[in-house]
Amino acid sequence: MKGWLRPDGRKGIRNIVVVAYLVECAHHVARAIAERHEGGDVHLIGFPGCYPNDYAQKMMERLCCHPNVGAVLLVSLGCESFARNRLLDTVRSSGRPASLLVIQQEGGTRSTIEQGRAWVQSTLPKLQKMPTTTIETKDLIIGTICGGSDGTSGLTANPAIGRAFDRLINDGAAGIFEETGELIGCEGYMASRAATPELAAEIVACVDKAARYYATLGHGSFAVGNADGGLTTQEEKSMGAYAKSGASPIVGLLKPGDQPVGAGLYLLDVVPDGEVRFGFPNISDNAEIVELIACGAHVILFSTGRGSVVGSAISPVVKVCANPETYRRLPDDMDVDAGRILEGKADLDQVGEEIADIVEAVANGRQTASEALGHQEFILTYKNFEPAGPSCLPSSAR
Repeated sequence: MKGWLRPDGRKGIRNIVVVAYLVECAHHVARAIAERHEGGDVHLIGFPGCYPNDYAQKMMERLCCHPNVGAVLLVSLGCESFARNRLLDTVRSSGRPASLLVIQQEGGTRSTIEQGRAWVQSTLPKLQKMPTTTIETKDLIIGTICGGSDGTSGLTANPAIGRAFDRLINDGAAGIFEETGELIGCEGYMASRAATPELAAEIVACVDKAARYYATLGHGSFAVGNADGGLTTQEEKSMGAYAKSGASPIVGLLKPGDQPVGAGLYLLDVVPDGEVRFGFPNISDNAEIVELIACGAHVILFSTGRGSVVGSAISPVVKVCANPETYRRLPDDMDVDAGRILEGKADLDQVGEEIADIVEAVANGRQTASEALGHQEFILTYKNFEPAGPSCLPSSAR
């Protein structure tokens, strides 16, 4: 597999320019810059908030320095509280070309758009000259999420992704699964797979936190769409979500923006720490995808039963369809028909192997369905996290 070697030694499977707005007031200008360069090489991301937030700052730093990113253009209004110069310095220190445009200092909308388009146009050829390298499975970080789940998700796509995870992790990759709010009731199973007793206790604690958070909000993660799709209980949904993790030992617990320190399976805690302040832990599937990418995920495996068409900026999304009827309705948006397990046309091991093969093909440049359709969804909101403690790390990294 061919990829791009970054100055920090990490390897990217894509080589894109990120245009990042630092407040919602700069969103239009940033979008106008990015839209001029369609074709997959320029992606738009951003943080809409006007007030500072440590989580958002960390997320933007990790995303702008993701190994799939080759260069970054920051777009600021000028009076927001985002630490734009800190972000610019972080990106430049990573060895990437980077520039900052402040709309209030550049003459307004039209002038900033023109300057931004010119910078991107002059930077794109530089991407072609960046050093390339050989990528192996052991260089990859793979994330997984389920969205639009139905009664087939826990029977086909989710456990098939778990089989793919087992193979990829056995070959030296790092895998990240998440949705602690959808793993309530499974904490004992996960604790039994933890590499250390200390990590087991951290896993139980983070799921207990998720349960308290949802209880305070007065709702769980079980949506009307899940019920319409045939899911009957929160327990059924949780077991389906858990199936994506496969059977490998859990070696670490991450928080958004934390990077795996080696191969193995990691759980990502996505529910904020402290008192409930910001509402829903994740207001859409794309919020969780962004957090996985901020943890370094090169590829995202997305299981869906009802059908989801989203992709993401920065990292490719592989859509694994759990329901054969959904696959027949939305074939252009899906990469894998896991629903054929229900029809007796394949088994879990066969579909798991297919998913793992597709991950390696995507890492070698193959476009996913969402990439081919131009999907680059992105969302980032306010959250609050305390740093993960040493007991959350693999024992070899403590």
